[in-house]
Amino acid sequence: MKIIPLKEGNYSVSKNKEFTKLNELSPAADLKMAINPFLVITDQEYLLLDVGLGLVDDVNKPLIHSLLEQEQVKPSRITKILLSHLHKDHMAGLGRMEEGRFVPNFPEAKIFLQKRELAFALEQKDVPSYNPRLLEKLAELPNLIFMEDDEGMISNEISYQVTGGHSPFHQVFWIREQKQTAFYGADNLPQRGYLKLHIAYKSDYDGKKAMMLRQEWERKANKEHWAVLLYHDMKLPILRF
Repeated sequence: MKIIPLKEGNYSVSKNKEFTKLNELSPAADLKMAINPFLVITDQEYLLLDVGLGLVDDVNKPLIHSLLEQEQVKPSRITKILLSHLHKDHMAGLGRMEEGRFVPNFPEAKIFLQKRELAFALEQKDVPSYNPRLLEKLAELPNLIFMEDDEGMISNEISYQVTGGHSPFHQVFWIREQKQTAFYGADNLPQRGYLKLHIAYKSDYDGKKAMMLRQEWERKANKEHWAVLLYHDMKLPILRF
């Protein structure tokens, strides 16, 4: 198994969920975080775990495409995209609007999404964490595969569990190949610091549940030697136990 962070950068995030590249002038009160979608390559799959902010590079190419190509991976090689939840910093890289139409970034890949998370997100019309226009387009994609169970297997390598916590139907993933286990807790475990301080964050839908899950995952990660993927960590995107 090969795990590659596709770092889009470090960002300052305002109360209105506006993401700005972090610099010395960034407001001290703003949240600070990285955006790290993950490419996981196994013998059977080229996986993306969440897809970033949907930015474009200097030549107007989707940034997620450029980051993949830097790793000598064509975007068309991606076989599956696993979405943890639908906040815009995790899903906007699925596509972009051009002249009023939606252009998908990964039309060949199967996109796995919890159906109840989409239903909830579509109701959040005025919540700045969501992009309603993109969510409506996402719901129409022919390569979208709805997940409806609370836990299960996507393949013999990939398992998932609906945890809630950060959002009502937030889900996490395990990828197992031979003796390796990669765990992606997404925004229930976004940074290494979340393991040092046992805090129920008010920004979470159910902060207490997320806190308890982190403690459980840390115990299992130590016992089973997981590689934990940290989507928002600015210094250490992969924490190996």
